[in-house]
Amino acid sequence: MEYLRHRSFGVNDSGSLSLRTTTFVVSQPDTVESCPEPSLNSWEETLPSEPDDPSFGIVDSIQTTTTTKKRIQNVHLLHWRQERSSYLDEMVRLEGRGDEIARETCSCKGEDPLLYRCRDCFGAEMVCRACVLQRHAHNPLHRVEEWCGTFFVRVSLKLLGLRIQLGHNPGEKCYNPEAAAGDDFVVVDIHGIHEIGLDFCGCETAQIHYKQLICARWFPATSKKPQTATTFALMEFFHLLTFESKVSTYEFYHSIARRTDNTSTTPIRDRYSAFMQMVRQWRHLKVLNGVDATSAGECAILCPACPHPGKNLPEDWEDAPHDIRWKYALFLAIDANFRLKRKLVSSDSVDPSLNAGSCYFVEETAYKQYLNERGCEPQEKSTCVSHNAVNMADTKSSRGLAATGVGTMDCARHDMKLPNGPRGAKPSTRYLNMDYLVFSVMVNFAVLVFNLSYDIACQWNKKLWPRMASMPPRLHLDRENKLVRFFVPKFHLNAHVQSCQTAFSFNFGKNVGRTDGEAPERGWANINRVASSTKEMGPGARRDTLDDHFSDWNWKKVTMLAPSLSVWKSEIESWEEDNTQPNPFESRVIPMTQAAIRRQLAEKEAADLQAGVGVSLHADISPSVLIASGIDLQDQQRRLAADISALGQHATDTQKTKIYNQSNALQRRLDNWAQIQVLYMPAVAPIRAAEETHRSGSVAALKPEQFQLWLPSQLDPHLPCDQKLRECEWELRYAQSHDALNDVRQHIRLFAHLNTFKMANIRGQRASTRACTALDHAAQKKHASKAKYDAARDALIALAPLLGKVGWTDILRPLGVMDMRPMGDFIQGQSEGTRDIPWIWKTPGVLRDNDEGLQDCLRIEWCKARAQEARWSEELLLLLEEMRRVLSFLAWQSTWWSGLALARHFERSADSEGSAAYANRQSALRNAMSEKFKQQWAIVPAVVIAELDDDSTLGMADTDGTLTIEGPPPLAAED
Repeated sequence: MEYLRHRSFGVNDSGSLSLRTTTFVVSQPDTVESCPEPSLNSWEETLPSEPDDPSFGIVDSIQTTTTTKKRIQNVHLLHWRQERSSYLDEMVRLEGRGDEIARETCSCKGEDPLLYRCRDCFGAEMVCRACVLQRHAHNPLHRVEEWCGTFFVRVSLKLLGLRIQLGHNPGEKCYNPEAAAGDDFVVVDIHGIHEIGLDFCGCETAQIHYKQLICARWFPATSKKPQTATTFALMEFFHLLTFESKVSTYEFYHSIARRTDNTSTTPIRDRYSAFMQMVRQWRHLKVLNGVDATSAGECAILCPACPHPGKNLPEDWEDAPHDIRWKYALFLAIDANFRLKRKLVSSDSVDPSLNAGSCYFVEETAYKQYLNERGCEPQEKSTCVSHNAVNMADTKSSRGLAATGVGTMDCARHDMKLPNGPRGAKPSTRYLNMDYLVFSVMVNFAVLVFNLSYDIACQWNKKLWPRMASMPPRLHLDRENKLVRFFVPKFHLNAHVQSCQTAFSFNFGKNVGRTDGEAPERGWANINRVASSTKEMGPGARRDTLDDHFSDWNWKKVTMLAPSLSVWKSEIESWEEDNTQPNPFESRVIPMTQAAIRRQLAEKEAADLQAGVGVSLHADISPSVLIASGIDLQDQQRRLAADISALGQHATDTQKTKIYNQSNALQRRLDNWAQIQVLYMPAVAPIRAAEETHRSGSVAALKPEQFQLWLPSQLDPHLPCDQKLRECEWELRYAQSHDALNDVRQHIRLFAHLNTFKMANIRGQRASTRACTALDHAAQKKHASKAKYDAARDALIALAPLLGKVGWTDILRPLGVMDMRPMGDFIQGQSEGTRDIPWIWKTPGVLRDNDEGLQDCLRIEWCKARAQEARWSEELLLLLEEMRRVLSFLAWQSTWWSGLALARHFERSADSEGSAAYANRQSALRNAMSEKFKQQWAIVPAVVIAELDDDSTLGMADTDGTLTIEGPPPLAAED
């Protein structure tokens, strides 16, 4: 086997060189086994630290990566391809009798011919008719084939004479058998749809017919004179398949029908309607989970990590201090899904729900009565942005629809559906719908703090409590000693106005950790795949189906449970304790208008013009004035070069005249400055003389923007130069670099505001053109300031070794394009909780800037950084508390199931044993899950202790105690 190596070189984001080596097969010899696989260890090459190629000299570090995920991809497929013909031959040989062709007598030594074999039994043995019936007394749903002389044909065990007797063990005789009605019985199994000969037991001690079927692990379609059943194995397989692949009942049933006969030449008994009914009954029984529940939400799978008083909270949790009690808050997320529609078919009387409010959906009768009583109330309009979910709630088209969507209430931290949370209605975004949903959930939780997340929480919460007063008394929440906080999910927050982005942000709210509030959105991605099926269902079938999928979603989540500052600080702490205090996250500077931006740009241009044109050279010039004038002349040269480059090929005479005048004026200033420079820097005279000699042979004249000034930083270090001039230029350049950085910051803020104003307010071609012109002008100013900073920094780099200056590069860093962005901007891969502001906003001197807007931005960014640090620290503590709650909940649930083992009483001992066995199995399962989680989380407390911040505001202190997942963390010692 031959291999080809392909190498590709590249430069990564950090500037280092990377090498990637890929290997693949290019030829296949005749004998695969004789070709040893190459050793990839010999291919793991690294580039030399000092390559011979001089072009590698600029590389600071070289990073080598090798593709070694798989030794040789598809090597097994290549081996199989050599044996493909053998595979095919063996499969074709099975169409005949194979090795059994040589046998003449059956293993029973009988005289009947060997005509039968089973497709589902192990092996391909040929047997006689008596043996095939005997062997399939325990497997009556296998597929049997009969040899017709030239090929095999399928034959029914019923036609061969097999009778299946219920009520007795296989092989036992019933003295009073009762054939199924009309001797017509169909069983749907994984192997196909079977017509069988079935006899019920008619003895005096016999169970009713449907119970006999259940004892045989067959699920009957009806309870009276059943003629159809499905095997438990098929129902379990289909049930799990619907969760994972969202296959519909129609698709699955017809797949089984095709497995029975894929040629359509044999008639198959149609049991599709009966199968749909059995599927619904099976789902309901599985939702009951062994308990014949009647209470609202009793069948729902609870989130073990959420706080449940009496189950996973300490006994004295209500008396815990504030720095501990915040961890016992309940996080709730509200959302509506408009893809889960339902057509206007059937009704509750024809298609009632079997769950009837005992699972996730609220009880429908009381809910619809509530809607009928208050359905005429007008919807309040949004005062934030134009929320379609609010303003269009009464105008959405619902023609032909009984429900436009489904609303749910989830655990915001663990993405689990809450009991009595989902509901479906026609106007699915009106406040009255969501109010009913929210209070149906909240009244069942006895916690003291609720953190509610909703896309439109800024509007929905305004009159929530007055609306609650008009709701049924059973939905009234006792607000005494309770705190309800409102948030907007992080992804949706940017669509709100600025005031909402700070007042309802998870990033700035205290004691919420890194919760994002987007839990329902993650759940919708899973459930949306059943929308095409549930859309055609009746109301009861739809609610029961969604209940079933919500239960599976929760169960998978459970099984997969296994990271001037003093003034500003006082302001943010005051706001965290009392939200009526001034919000430090909101800007206190009046926003700049477009007219103000134009005025600032005009003033800046006027200042630049005054600084450039107003330079006058006097006869008596000091060294500092000489250097300062030279630096100003450099700035004028850059501006002139920029003006010339922007002139274009078709400039007018007026524009050209203006450029000529600027060039002439600058040339005169340069000539005057050069004459005085020779007095202070004699070494420049020979250089200029050499330049004149070299230029005399050229036709082209020297342009003023290209005139070399030969400041101290531009001279060769070996040429003589007064050290005072170098020190003078260093001081001026250092100040110039800070001034240039300040200009960059100002122009960044101006550009950002112009762009925001344009996106929000500018419409039409004329206004957009003007706005784009203003943006281009601001961008040019920004890049001009960057060029000014780069020139000043280059001069500092040249002067630093001569003057012994060190440490300044930590403050004045190289200025890249990604550094020139506003403080609040993200780059790819960053979020509000992980972002960092560019270094230009953190340099010394920024705090001393007298610009009120800059100070306001810095204050807000400091507040955000502090909130970001606090949220991450809170997240660590919340995760530790949630792990403890999960273990406590599982322990409580195990004890609860153990109690149920003896709680129910039956007349027959077999029934009592079955009920106890089920409860004990559930109890053991919870114990096993608890032990698994303990092992997986054993290292977590040590990691949390290592990562926790020492900030006393987090309620943690160094104590002799140790954090564990068995109980709450130790309290801080009081003075």
